[in-house]
Amino acid sequence: MALEPHLTSMANDGKLHIVMVPWLAFGHMIPYLELVKLIAQKGHEVSFVSIPRNIDCLPKLPPSLSTLLNFVKLPLPPTENLLENAKATFDLHYDKVQYLKIAFDSMQESMAYFLEASDLDWLLHDFAPYWLGPIVAKLNIPSAFFNILITSCMGFLGPLSTVVHGNDDQNNPED
Repeated sequence: MALEPHLTSMANDGKLHIVMVPWLAFGHMIPYLELVKLIAQKGHEVSFVSIPRNIDCLPKLPPSLSTLLNFVKLPLPPTENLLENAKATFDLHYDKVQYLKIAFDSMQESMAYFLEASDLDWLLHDFAPYWLGPIVAKLNIPSAFFNILITSCMGFLGPLSTVVHGNDDQNNPED
């Protein structure tokens, strides 16, 4: 019986290769990095994907985990109205974050290329890359939404489809 492609590495040695894709905000990247450390401590390989300047600013990780961690630096394409040196939300005024999101959305092609070339078992993603769903479905890669918000915030924001896909069916406070 042939194994699904994403089960091959686990079937061989019981270890997984997991890709993590957080939003370009340090309040998102740091919790993802903490999860990366926990997963790597269990002996699994983890690829953390972000733009070069963000990866270069992340806290250093224990050397004992270095063989299991792969920091994947994908370039952030130049985007009209986005400051050239902007790398995360803290670099921008609130009304300019939309341009960071536009630039992040334009990383679809480079992300798809990376995922196609990778031998991975799982992908964990944040709310922003809504476009990852069709890519991982096409590649038959299991994925999960890793939410860094507490439950009460999610109750305020509404259903996951609203958060991830931007569906705004709820316009009234009572919704």
